[in-house]
Amino acid sequence: MQNWKIIYDTWDPKAQPLREALCTLGNGYFATRGAFEEAKADEVVNYPGTYLAGGYNRLVSKVSGEDIENEDLVNWPNWLPLTFRHPGGEWFTMDKVEVLEFNQELDMKQGLLTRRVRFKDDSNRETLLLSRRLVSMANPHAAALAWELTPLNWSGEIEVKTALDGKVINSGVARYRSLDSRHLQPLEADQYDEDTLYLITQTTQSKIRMAQAARTTVHLEGKRQELPRQSMAEPDYVEQTIPITCTQNQTVVIEKVVLLYTSRDFAITEPLSEACKNVERLGNFNHLLEASSHAWQRIWNRCDLELTCNEEAQSILRLHVFHLLQTVSSNSVGRDAGVPARGWHGEAYRGHIFWDELFIFPFLNLRLPDLTRALLMYRYRRLPEARYAAIEAGYRGAMFPWQSGSNGREESQIIHLNPKSGRWLPDNTFLQRHINAAVAYNVWHYYQATHDREFLIYYGAELIFEIAQFWSTISILSQEKGRYEIRNVVGPDEYHTGYPGSESPGLNNNAYTNVMAVWVIQCALQVMQLLDSSRVNELKDKCAITTDDVERWQHISQRMYVPFIGESNIIAQFEGYDKLPEFPWEEYRVKYGEAMRLDRILESKNDNVNNYKASKQADVLMLFYLFSTEELTQVFQQMGYTFKPESIQENIAYYEGRTSHGSTLSKIVHSWVLARSDRKRSWTNFKIALMSDVEDVQGGTTPEGIHLGAMAGTVDLVQRCFTGLEIREDVLWFNPVLPDEIGCLNFQVRYRSHWLSLQLTHNKMTITFDKGWSREVKIGVLGKVYTFTTGEKREFDIKKN
Repeated sequence: MQNWKIIYDTWDPKAQPLREALCTLGNGYFATRGAFEEAKADEVVNYPGTYLAGGYNRLVSKVSGEDIENEDLVNWPNWLPLTFRHPGGEWFTMDKVEVLEFNQELDMKQGLLTRRVRFKDDSNRETLLLSRRLVSMANPHAAALAWELTPLNWSGEIEVKTALDGKVINSGVARYRSLDSRHLQPLEADQYDEDTLYLITQTTQSKIRMAQAARTTVHLEGKRQELPRQSMAEPDYVEQTIPITCTQNQTVVIEKVVLLYTSRDFAITEPLSEACKNVERLGNFNHLLEASSHAWQRIWNRCDLELTCNEEAQSILRLHVFHLLQTVSSNSVGRDAGVPARGWHGEAYRGHIFWDELFIFPFLNLRLPDLTRALLMYRYRRLPEARYAAIEAGYRGAMFPWQSGSNGREESQIIHLNPKSGRWLPDNTFLQRHINAAVAYNVWHYYQATHDREFLIYYGAELIFEIAQFWSTISILSQEKGRYEIRNVVGPDEYHTGYPGSESPGLNNNAYTNVMAVWVIQCALQVMQLLDSSRVNELKDKCAITTDDVERWQHISQRMYVPFIGESNIIAQFEGYDKLPEFPWEEYRVKYGEAMRLDRILESKNDNVNNYKASKQADVLMLFYLFSTEELTQVFQQMGYTFKPESIQENIAYYEGRTSHGSTLSKIVHSWVLARSDRKRSWTNFKIALMSDVEDVQGGTTPEGIHLGAMAGTVDLVQRCFTGLEIREDVLWFNPVLPDEIGCLNFQVRYRSHWLSLQLTHNKMTITFDKGWSREVKIGVLGKVYTFTTGEKREFDIKKN
């Protein structure tokens, strides 16, 4: 790994599925996996995949005799196909030649994927192939690839084949392969002009129509060649073959420029006419690369974090930022797409949107806030569906789904396959109602970072009020406890979905859920004080919120029940958690490692993780991740509980030993909560999280799609946790605690329309205040508040910290 590149210098077919995911290229509109151009999908090595942001389709499959409907992120037609053959020979693929030299580079600085391979065929002909590929960040519809083919010890004729392949299905996740996977209906495929092919397909249920147009040209010694071509078209496939005469040591350049348009695009007349019209206007590969590189440079100017003192962490953090910005970028704004947990990099989780926004938005809030706003609008547009879901469940307000896709209905599986046992099992994770708190939390923290009052007035406040109303109506007053309870839910842990032996799913009084519900209600009450009374009254009328409702909110925020373990300061993960037996951790860690999917392992042994004190990921500890000590203490005090700051370490120690880290997010949270009390263990957790996708620590999950929340979470650890960055009472606070392994850190943040540059070492922090919309901003450093004005630069001694 280098600062701006990931380099693979050996050909390893077993590693190819992981490399395809990590070498995905995208621009926020669509993404294409890093499969080789000549490769076809198989179930072992290769899986070409192209995914459209928000491009979903529903299919019904027969599972155990029942009709089950799932909504999937669609694998769209493969625009990559390019290969060649000698007369009478086989088409080139990597498995049919002897690879003599291999090098593949992902250049993150300009969004370029390069492959250089020298190979020998069964006739001892040696050939050098240089392949370059881009998905344009400058033009969201454009992609291109270029082959430079050099005969090293031979001359003669070859035949080149270029194609658009609509025969693809969704088969990138093994456990989904028994389900119906044919999402595309072919409409038309043909040759548009001498150089250009086109293909039109449509999803079977959502009726999204995509047109692809591909222009293929051949160049020798810098001159475009006019060569005879032969085309063949089927309804879902079109190809063109081109004969080329090759001379030893003379490089043949083959360029393929592609445009993708869909029926959901803006400012078009019709997808095919736009694709064919505009593909004629595009320049060559180098022109597209130059424009895309400049677009990437503008992004990196604002989004890079420089850790010049730790090259390994530097390069992987850049990889994480790179994949985040390929998933959501300025090209995403206005396209009504959310931010999926696994990026647009594969078919895991079916491309659905979960709570990972909690880990992703903090980076965007302080870099590209307009992008956060657009992604929050994805939630706002689905508010009617959330209202309906609440009513159907017997509540008021808005109840957002744990898994969201096209229209905001609950997309969680009814049953899921355990690949270890081969059994289909009920899936009750849809009871993770805490997703609603995440939506409100994201709205409020976007507002805190931007002071976007217009968004709060017209969209954000309505979201917060409706979610507060949901928490109010799901909360039930217990006469026995004299406090409010929230029953039949599942917490962030996800392993515990019910009580041992119970026929009913869900748990009572998950501590994280209850505390977050109170925080949302308190936030709603605070927003009512921020807005002018006329707007508050309008929203009360629109959301059917009465004076009695607001009084109930206030009462719940003071009387919510939070379970503790006995008389200790340990917050119980849920009511009854303390009655569960301990789990034999050492035995299982020796056999399965630390990051294990304990639920699948135990079920395959006819046991159940519900029976033990065993968590998949941080649950109670999420409270210490999301809130400062001051904020959390204040929430508990309002509820009438005495919560001492020193008890945080007791809670961390208690749950750290009872967590299997079966989610990549878990190490993020554990690193964060340990950052100030145990820097060594914090850094160890950070390193594991940092490497989780690069090394595929979960053993086969990353090839199905990257873990975007974990990637963004590692960046946010550096950005906020290690710098002590937080926003409280209209002050941007810094309380740096750089790990020993990071000697220096430089980056920029955007706070309320101002750009600030920060340079940190273990001894000093320098803050430079760029111009913004107001003349001054309050910034707190090590407990003291300073007023910064435009152009000001200050240096702080932080060694004592």
